[in-house]
Amino acid sequence: MKNLTKYRLASLSVSLLLALGLVGNVSAADVNKLVKECADCHEKDGNATDGETPSIAGMSVDYFIESMNGYKTDARPALKLKDKKEDMKDVVKKLSDEDINALAEHYSKQKFKPFKQEFDAGLAKAGKKLHKKYCDKCHSEGGTSAEDDAGILAGQPINYLKYSMDNYASGKREMGKKMAKKVKKMQKKAGDEGVKQVIHYYASQQ
Repeated sequence: MKNLTKYRLASLSVSLLLALGLVGNVSAADVNKLVKECADCHEKDGNATDGETPSIAGMSVDYFIESMNGYKTDARPALKLKDKKEDMKDVVKKLSDEDINALAEHYSKQKFKPFKQEFDAGLAKAGKKLHKKYCDKCHSEGGTSAEDDAGILAGQPINYLKYSMDNYASGKREMGKKMAKKVKKMQKKAGDEGVKQVIHYYASQQ
């Protein structure tokens, strides 16, 4: 995916600039202020509890920056919660690159806590097999690893996982070539039910 490649290159460039000390730092006080604002949806430690919002605790620095760039460029749709005045696209407009880098570092150091929720055990069992065959190469350790720079899937809310997959299916969010190929193969094997099964597998990991 062209956008994904662009974001990864951008992330690499930012990392190099940080290493060279060429990007301005955000003070601890400013970081705390930013985190306080993020806590309105993601809670103070980055583990969301509303059943709609994804948890961002433990997210890798590169994936966090990539995600924010996605919102900035409209490559990634933003969920509008009924009780919130703003969505992520509104929020990210207010953030500088330095803000985003500081938040990425902060949340990468937080411990991810799986969301406690109901799930279908039968679907989860089938989804585990599908994940191992089609998804584990990019989302290793059952979707729990942040080191893949692909986001933590295991333990995220079912509603958020479904929202994300619906956006991919509708074309509102572009899949990378590898993901598109794997999803196509999975759907050929298990149909749309396969996507549902994988979602319940991730939700089951609590």
